[in-house]
Amino acid sequence: MKLQLGMLLGPPLSRPMTTVYPGAHELRFRDATGIQRVFYYTKSAGKILVFHAFAKKTQKTPASEIRIGQKRLKEMLEHEQT
Repeated sequence: MKLQLGMLLGPPLSRPMTTVYPGAHELRFRDATGIQRVFYYTKSAGKILVFHAFAKKTQKTPASEIRIGQKRLKEMLEHEQT
C-alpha cells in the first residue's frame, strides 16, 4: 500500500487481514509495553479508516479481536453511506 507521502507499507510491518474484511490490513509493531496491532481499511474513497487497536498476547490473532474489528468496520462503513 502506498501512503500519502509516497511511503510503501507492506510486510513485515503490515499484512492483509481478509479474515476481518476484504481490503482490511493489520499494522504490526512492538513498543515498550509489548506487541501492538492496529486494523485499518484503505478502500474507502481515498481515506484510511483505523477501526481497532489492541495489544497482542498470543501468536495467532484472537478470534475475539477479529470479531470486534469486523463489527467496528461494518459500523464505520454503514455510517459513511448515510
